[in-house]
Amino acid sequence: MKRVAEIFLGILTAIGGFVDIGDLVANAETGARFRMNLAWVVVVGVVGIILYAEMSGRVAAMSKRAVFDLVRERLGPGFGLVNLVAAFFINFLTMTAEIAGVAIAISLVVSVNYIFLLPVSGFLVWLVIWRMPFGAMEKVFGLLGLALLVFVVTVWKLGPDWNSVFHAASHPHVPKGETPFTYAYYGIALFGAAMTPYEVFFFSSGAVEEKWTEKDLMVERANVLIGFPLGGLLSLSIMLAATMVFAPRQISVDQLSQVALPTAFIMGKLGLALLLLGIFAATFGAALETALSSGYTVAQHFGWPWGKHLRPNESSRFHVVIAMAILAGVLFAASGVDPVKVTEYSIVLSAAALPLTYFPILVIANDPDYVGEHVNGRFTNFLAFIYLVILVLVAVATIPLMIITKAGA
Repeated sequence: MKRVAEIFLGILTAIGGFVDIGDLVANAETGARFRMNLAWVVVVGVVGIILYAEMSGRVAAMSKRAVFDLVRERLGPGFGLVNLVAAFFINFLTMTAEIAGVAIAISLVVSVNYIFLLPVSGFLVWLVIWRMPFGAMEKVFGLLGLALLVFVVTVWKLGPDWNSVFHAASHPHVPKGETPFTYAYYGIALFGAAMTPYEVFFFSSGAVEEKWTEKDLMVERANVLIGFPLGGLLSLSIMLAATMVFAPRQISVDQLSQVALPTAFIMGKLGLALLLLGIFAATFGAALETALSSGYTVAQHFGWPWGKHLRPNESSRFHVVIAMAILAGVLFAASGVDPVKVTEYSIVLSAAALPLTYFPILVIANDPDYVGEHVNGRFTNFLAFIYLVILVLVAVATIPLMIITKAGA
């Protein structure tokens, strides 16, 4: 049972990474606009995050140090600082949107404007980080996040023609009314969402928090092989539900509340209640991950004591960074910015920074000084190199596509 319980780190990471506020809307919007013509991107992204998350978890288990903790040491202070600035900025944008997402999820239940709930949302995120043990946090929000499986049930109840679905997903094309540029832009957005950098920062830091060692490598692999495909399944279910409900009616999706419509229509009040619980858990889990990642990256870069496994007075700077980041995120969200747009920009911009995150992981996972005999095998390196080339191409194309398409408009 202990081993089964430890899988919740992967579930929390996957749900918080794949199905946050941006992904909920982005997958629904993609389904409404492109039907299943971008489903292949989700699959490619899932394989990529499995590949690199497994490396980061293995590095943490063998070295007893998180990946970001090793970047400055292995690749030098200059590269480490650039990586820190890029990672922190993108992480901050994502955290802001997730805190707003928690407020929106609550507002859908209590019918109060989410702006008024932002301080409550930020305080709850800080309180959980401050008071709840890491193991309890991952189990509670990993378990609650499973309520999002109601999306899978919704799709099953809609009764799609699976032959047509598989044919459409395996024969992608640019739909009428779209351009190759918007197609590529949304493809990059989905890819960036699947391989968001904070996922590996949180996962490797969580492995250290959980005190994983060499004997936990099987648990580490089970985490990535169960958690991340589950996140991918949820993403595809959201996309397919939108394809079946919104696309035929030419309804665009740009609000979190719209994502719930297919489930509410098909599953009724019980389904809607489960979905709202899942949305709350997913956005809250993502807010926890990004807030913790703010503290993890800064503290690990500067060599400060860090982690929920330490008493607050033993890692005071780590907790101060988290508290200040949450406060800044609440204030930024309260300024009236669209949280969905913020997180969409963050996942697209994260795509531009992906090589900075994943190249160091590949280098460190091949260094016997850190992982001993558990360095990457030839096939893993071959596949990782292919993905690294893709990451570079995506990074080069991201900003021009954002300009050409006016951020997918």
